[in-house]
Amino acid sequence: MPEPMLIACAVVRRHKRTFGVVPNLIAPRTFSEKVLHRMVFDRRPILITLTDKYAVRAYVRDRIGDHVLPQLYWTTQTPGDIPLDDLPSQFVVKATHGSGWVCLVPDKARLDRRDLLVKCANWLRWNYYHAEREWAYKHIAPRIIVEEFIHDGTGPVPVDYKFYVFGGKVHMVYAITGRFVDVRNDAFTPGWDRLDMKTRWKSIGRSMPRPPHLDEMVEYAERLGRGLDFLRVDMYDAGKVYFGEMTVYPSAGDEFFDPRWNRYFGGLWDLPRRPQR
Repeated sequence: MPEPMLIACAVVRRHKRTFGVVPNLIAPRTFSEKVLHRMVFDRRPILITLTDKYAVRAYVRDRIGDHVLPQLYWTTQTPGDIPLDDLPSQFVVKATHGSGWVCLVPDKARLDRRDLLVKCANWLRWNYYHAEREWAYKHIAPRIIVEEFIHDGTGPVPVDYKFYVFGGKVHMVYAITGRFVDVRNDAFTPGWDRLDMKTRWKSIGRSMPRPPHLDEMVEYAERLGRGLDFLRVDMYDAGKVYFGEMTVYPSAGDEFFDPRWNRYFGGLWDLPRRPQR
């Protein structure tokens, strides 16, 4: 079976299971349908670069500069050569070719080194494309990177700000708290007015202060999304702005459970005129 058809079958089944309707992949209207359309038809090499957690650093460096990138301590395809003894007391280990493949090390003295190496080896053996059929992941060279540990004083991990950029313009920001523990989120306008939007997680349940560097983060997100039909840019505000990662297939299309918002954000996304190769 040709790859586009294979992906289409998988995403149609999942969308029907999640939303109760069959998605329109040929003339998509909702945000979720447009994510699926991109997964099935869009083959621009830039999507691979943006999804690769190592390669994207050069893209960010070219458009913004080194100052937003977490310090990179190590890159490898052989976990056993990570110089654990030489690393600082806190760091983060990630796989470049998957989503959620992250190990936070807030205290190296308490690290189970064998467990970490086993996790890394397992990540390197797996092609994340097979999880949800997100095409870009299929073509990323598997690597492990070790980066600076970022914290903003709000908890074990910083608040994660996700900027939804359509045609180079930010239209919505997710604030996510409690990652890996008790995930909660709320949606905001770029000016930090809360949106009445149901999401996959519980509401944060309290007033979220405007990030000190919000305007700077919006500017950076728009620079990174310039020239692209849609891109989600994740950043942290921890004394200064830090780049996190980019996403070209948010939630593999299982996004915006409120039909009103799914249609609204779908209307902001102008797809390329023809499938991209």
